[in-house]
Amino acid sequence: MPRASDSPVEYAPPTDRLERRARRRGAELVAGVDEAGRGPLAGPVVTAAVVFAGRRFPEGLDDSKRLTGAERERLFELILAAGTVSIAIASRARIDRMNILRASLWAMSRAVAGLSCQPDHLLVDGNMLPPDLACSAEAVIGGDALSVSIAAASIIAKVTRDRLMANVGRAFPGYGFERHMGYSTPEHFAALREHGPCPYHRQSFAPVREQQLLLEI
Repeated sequence: MPRASDSPVEYAPPTDRLERRARRRGAELVAGVDEAGRGPLAGPVVTAAVVFAGRRFPEGLDDSKRLTGAERERLFELILAAGTVSIAIASRARIDRMNILRASLWAMSRAVAGLSCQPDHLLVDGNMLPPDLACSAEAVIGGDALSVSIAAASIIAKVTRDRLMANVGRAFPGYGFERHMGYSTPEHFAALREHGPCPYHRQSFAPVREQQLLLEI
């Protein structure tokens, strides 16, 4: 007989529980906010803000990391059709200038400001809130696995960034960006050693900086 610890962990997809709670407290429009691309060695950070009217959201929403590429692409179009969406990008240069955390929070603020409707409350993935917000907000750790709005924002941000990095891969074909999206993979490190950093690499990140120093020796 299996022990309790051997039992499979029950999986629960995101719901609109947090959105409904915010509406009970007086918010009419609730936006989910998330980012993609804080960890990679290259490319921008992409953020998204998504508002669904009431319970009009696509079925199958989930943390973008739990979905296949095909599922993200399908849901991307459904989210655009069902919700109000805004996307903002922090470039590689901004990341190097501001640092990755501040650049990500800056881009989140820009995504919220770019919405065509003004939200009354924000659900922001993570443990920090972006600056200069015009409405109430709450940070939700692991929010892309809890809130349908944040999950939708995570999908929009991830698909948008992946498409951008595929374009970067075509412009700089020696790095494999279209496969690893700038993350720290063995393929990426091998390309860095062979070719050195390209203009899309984050010079403020230690592995990139170290490779640049080696080239200058």
